[in-house]
Amino acid sequence: MKAIVQDQFGPPDVLELRDVPDPVVRESDVLVNVRAAGCGPDVWHIMTGKPYLVRVMPEVRKQMRGIRGWDVAGIVETVGASVSAFGPGDEVMGAIDGSLAELATGTEESLVRKPARISFEQAAAVPVSGYTALQALREADVKPGTSVLVIGAAGGVGTLTVQIAKAWGAQVTGVCSGPKADLVRSLGAVDVIDYTREEFTDGRRRWDVIVDTPGRRPLRHLRRALTPKGTLVIVGGDGGGNWTGGFGRQMLRAPIMSLFASQRLIPLTAKRNRVDLETLRRLIEAESVTPVVGRTFPLSDAAGALRWLEEDHPTGKIVVTV
Repeated sequence: MKAIVQDQFGPPDVLELRDVPDPVVRESDVLVNVRAAGCGPDVWHIMTGKPYLVRVMPEVRKQMRGIRGWDVAGIVETVGASVSAFGPGDEVMGAIDGSLAELATGTEESLVRKPARISFEQAAAVPVSGYTALQALREADVKPGTSVLVIGAAGGVGTLTVQIAKAWGAQVTGVCSGPKADLVRSLGAVDVIDYTREEFTDGRRRWDVIVDTPGRRPLRHLRRALTPKGTLVIVGGDGGGNWTGGFGRQMLRAPIMSLFASQRLIPLTAKRNRVDLETLRRLIEAESVTPVVGRTFPLSDAAGALRWLEEDHPTGKIVVTV
């Protein structure tokens, strides 16, 4: 089969489309004929090995030597002897290692049935970004009437965060550039702030919850936009230097500052699990959430997808079709 692999950390040019052996299907495996795979910052960090801090992590070095990608949508090809939830021909979506390939294997716990109302491309935009959006809002204890500010509201995580928060009864304000404002309003935001024209962290307006998906703004600025007992959930690890990037701010400073403040500052590392994936599936089937795909690229141009990601501020999720 053909798959996207790399031999070293670096820019998108290190990605290569190669012929590799088909996956071996073990007793508990589901073999998926991949139709589409999501392409987000998670793939970029492994590809580049940035910030350099991630290069010392054994799991990152192990993943770098494998096939890129996690988000997947496709059709079940075959299943192992102990698998009962799926069978050949089932349409599925989920998060499994090595999705940027013609075939990929996962377990029953890593997949759910694809909602019939969305395409494979839309389904591939859901899992990793969806886990992140759902867990961010849950950590912040969002309820009906909660005021929520979503920074990066037009991105892969942001578009899902806006919709899920709206479905939970929150009053959502989105932050994005002006040309994307109509999209964010259509997703359920009651107000949209164009960050290129308005400073929203000056303290004149405050929200109960802020979900920061780019992860670039200083904590002291974001705290000014929080209510006195509000919650900031930091999702992104962008910005910062090459060594720690935004992760130093996210993983180190935020928890320490929380010890001395009435506000909660939460760094989020999303965890893959079937319960949340099922929740996302139900939200999509209920038409409360519709995944937004910004651009698609063929598998042969996966490097182009990553270039687009690092050179632009994508609308929705970038998806690779297979």
